[in-house]
Amino acid sequence: MARATAEATAAGLAGLVVAPGPDLSYLCGYRPTAVTERLTALVLTPGRRPALIVPRLERPDAEKALGAPAVELLDWSDGEDPYATARPLFEPAGRYGISDNAWAMHLLGLQAALPGAGFSSLTEVLPMLRAVKDGEELERLAAAGGAADAAYRGILEVEFAGRRETDVAADLGALLIQYGHSQVDFTVVGSGPNGANPHHEAGERIIRTGDTVVLDFGGLKDGYGSDTTRTVHVGPDVPDEVRQVHDLVRLAQQTAFEAVRPGVSCQEIDRIARRVITEGGYGEYFIHRTGHGIGITTHEPPYLVEGEEQPLVPGMCFSIEPGVYLPGRFGVRIEDIVTVTANGGRRFNNTPHELGAVA
Repeated sequence: MARATAEATAAGLAGLVVAPGPDLSYLCGYRPTAVTERLTALVLTPGRRPALIVPRLERPDAEKALGAPAVELLDWSDGEDPYATARPLFEPAGRYGISDNAWAMHLLGLQAALPGAGFSSLTEVLPMLRAVKDGEELERLAAAGGAADAAYRGILEVEFAGRRETDVAADLGALLIQYGHSQVDFTVVGSGPNGANPHHEAGERIIRTGDTVVLDFGGLKDGYGSDTTRTVHVGPDVPDEVRQVHDLVRLAQQTAFEAVRPGVSCQEIDRIARRVITEGGYGEYFIHRTGHGIGITTHEPPYLVEGEEQPLVPGMCFSIEPGVYLPGRFGVRIEDIVTVTANGGRRFNNTPHELGAVA
């Protein structure tokens, strides 16, 4: 909380308003049992103790939060104006960063109570707030990556042909839980033409021998995220173009990984991966950014995308996941979570990058 307040001041802000969700959990360890229409907010301003505003009926839960001893708890009751409780914590004309996921009704309530104040999203004004991980966070991310790797090794032993995408997705989810995940966020199983949709939701399509299948899966383990993608082929006979495209994506992923080091911009990693695929003749089919940050959520800053000039810093963690998507035919993606070290990069996913073979 002290670091966040200092970073807010350095960014020219009067303070931060942190809503229930990832930011609140990260900064003071409070996770309300239910996120409702009742105002709950952590207010961080320089020169005063952090203040956590909670509904009175939820104060006992807030008092148990890991960060509770470091905050001043301010409660309000049903029938009272929560924004009147909050108003004294703010400079009437100050500019504040507010969590991206804050409810619109609460932001509008604060604006009505503080008509001279301004509010900007935390992603806009402090995008790197959670981006640089400490040693314990890196250990948890590495453990989550290892558990996802174990799930991938397990899914290679599962029957694909003749089963629905949803069946394989259920197997993937069960494997993530088996290897220590407390939450499964996504299990993309894109078979055949469905693999050309990067965020395909597993459906009722029956997987056939000869299909190329994109597997993208992850979730939370001990509070930190996993996210990995591998592409597999069903049966022994791999078409030449599938193998060609997979080799190209693998080269792009490896080349981008080798470029990771402190000081290189996020957009440069995207450019490097994109250049490889473009030179290979498939540039128009690489239709998303090269990567996203990961931590207590599976998607967060930094983003490896054109226009993001933020330099890489040791401790940043993000995906590198180039792909090629041929509409109506098949898709290929390879994704690892990577952290920046003092002189390069380290993968948190270490399963083979070769085209997987399944039955």
